[in-house]
Amino acid sequence: MKNLAIARRYAKALLLIGKEDGKTETYREELGAFADLIEQEKSLQQVLVNPLYDADGRKKVLMTVMDKLNLSRTMATFLLFLFDKGRIGFLSNINDFFKNFADELKGVARASLVSATELSSETVDKIRSALSKRTGKDIILKVEQDPELIGGIVTRIGDLVLDGSVRTQLLNMRESLKRGERV
Repeated sequence: MKNLAIARRYAKALLLIGKEDGKTETYREELGAFADLIEQEKSLQQVLVNPLYDADGRKKVLMTVMDKLNLSRTMATFLLFLFDKGRIGFLSNINDFFKNFADELKGVARASLVSATELSSETVDKIRSALSKRTGKDIILKVEQDPELIGGIVTRIGDLVLDGSVRTQLLNMRESLKRGERV
């Protein structure tokens, strides 16, 4: 929990810098690209975060990677700051928080929609529109299929879960019957 609070604080600081210089989207792309690279290349991640390796050597590796990615000066400074403070290991969480903050700043919410069967684009657009009205934000919707739902849909926006799946309705019915309630 403490790590998340730390990651949140660093993400918020970067967001404030982005708001001030108008480069929030640039920082989102750069931080995302760097975080994705670190996530994919586990050996690189180990080199950067493992204190058993020489700190100067780890910093040189970090600087080489940053040069290859051609990051902005602000992002390079931010990543070096994270490294110097021993927080480079929190990069994935910082990136997640930063993306959410940047979305919020733009009035965008990300949601997932899981359905038992493939939905028509018209249906997806109606759901997106309804979610947009409910939240007051533009919705970026990630659509997936899960046949185990049997029927219906499950939608998630942040902590809000709207579960209209047949599977959940059947599970609820089963629990009610176990408790001796009438269905």
